[in-house]
Amino acid sequence: MEIIKLREDYIKLGQALKAAGLVDSGVDAKFAIQDGLVRVNGETEYQRGKKLYDGDIVTFENNEIKIVK
Repeated sequence: MEIIKLREDYIKLGQALKAAGLVDSGVDAKFAIQDGLVRVNGETEYQRGKKLYDGDIVTFENNEIKIVK
C-alpha cells in the first residue's frame, strides 16, 4: 500500500494517482477515472477533482493508496 502524506487539508484524486506513480500524467489519470477504474473507499469515483482527506483509501489496478495527514 502506497502512503501519501497530505501537505494541505486534502489532495485531489488525479494528483494522488500521479503522486503515487500509478499514472504518468494528469491525462492518464483523467481517462482512468472517467473509465470507472478508480475506487475511493470502495466506491467507483468518476470525478478527477474529488477531494481526498485523511483516512481515504484509493484503489486502482490492484494498487492501494492511503491518504494520511
